[in-house]
Amino acid sequence: MFSWLARLAAACWRPVRRYARMNRDDDDGMDDALLWCRDLDQHSLGDFSIAVVQANETLEDQSQVETGQHAIFVGVYDGHAGPDASRFVCDHLFLHLMRLARENGNISEDVLRNAFFATEEGFLAHVRRTREIKPLIGAMGSCCLVGVVWRGTLYVANLGDSRAVVGCLGRSNNIVADQLTRDHNASMEEVRQELRSLHPDDSNIVILKHGVWRVKGIIQVSRSIGDAYLKRPEFAIDPAIPKFTLSEPLRRPVLTAEPSIYARPIRPQDKFLIFASDGLWEHMTNQEAVEIVYNYPRAGIARRLIQTALSVAARKREMRYDDLKKVEKGIRRYFHDDITVIVVFIDHELLGKNTAVPELSVRGFIDTVGRSDFSVLEGIDMHAS
Repeated sequence: MFSWLARLAAACWRPVRRYARMNRDDDDGMDDALLWCRDLDQHSLGDFSIAVVQANETLEDQSQVETGQHAIFVGVYDGHAGPDASRFVCDHLFLHLMRLARENGNISEDVLRNAFFATEEGFLAHVRRTREIKPLIGAMGSCCLVGVVWRGTLYVANLGDSRAVVGCLGRSNNIVADQLTRDHNASMEEVRQELRSLHPDDSNIVILKHGVWRVKGIIQVSRSIGDAYLKRPEFAIDPAIPKFTLSEPLRRPVLTAEPSIYARPIRPQDKFLIFASDGLWEHMTNQEAVEIVYNYPRAGIARRLIQTALSVAARKREMRYDDLKKVEKGIRRYFHDDITVIVVFIDHELLGKNTAVPELSVRGFIDTVGRSDFSVLEGIDMHAS
């Protein structure tokens, strides 16, 4: 215990000048042992860049990019109370989407929604099978942000407070941020109102606790995969663990796995998409993020976004990012969250063309790249009217 506190104190006390932006040494960032990236890869409509930084003792962010001849799939899964839910989503949601696309002959909002529901049911079944040997799995959950670009249409689905933002070219040739997702977080007044309207007989559905609004005084997000104990009475956590104990028995679900879904054609002014867990948005605005992407080279842009966020996090503790790099995982969580960023560029001249690109399956932080199974979408592309 003493060594843990000593390391935390040593990491926090160093006073330094405040910097308006990363210094030259920080701009590289590749000596940060907890930062993983693939600086630039191709997809059918351009390039993509992905980066992940770990803060928790066990990485709770999971992510994937699946590319095919006519499509790209992006997933950002921000776990909480442990990594099991986010890992499960990463292993199953894309496969459910491919299965349902094959059965329905296309990609649609309903197909995407049903892929979320199938993943939720699969994880709850997994909780039921394993909770005797792993009691806390009932408290594990994951935010879930998915983007699909297929046949010129953009689909985005979201649970929780990860966020998708599109960088659009404005009338004055300036870049403008357009948030595509809605944050399902009790800190938002509209989310609190939604919860109160859904639970009119529950005066404690949202509680302000230590200055933070939480659902039932426990959790900030109102939608997720998992969090079984907040959805079904059978998954109640042992009362000996007060962190996950409700003040009264669960009568009906207080969280939902119903995603918010947004779909529209790719527009000529759409230049790129940013998909990121909330760890990024804690330290920069949507507009700041799109301006960084627009004004710097594509290669390594996801890494640059994370490094900028980490520099801001370090300055909040009067540190340099160079010092923050030396802080161990676990302790690092006191400075910032796990952060995942995926930037997808849209090159409009490639729309509708049969560009030869590799089929890739990339998992964040794993350092292995496989071949994506996009045979389902390819078949749909060939036979769709």
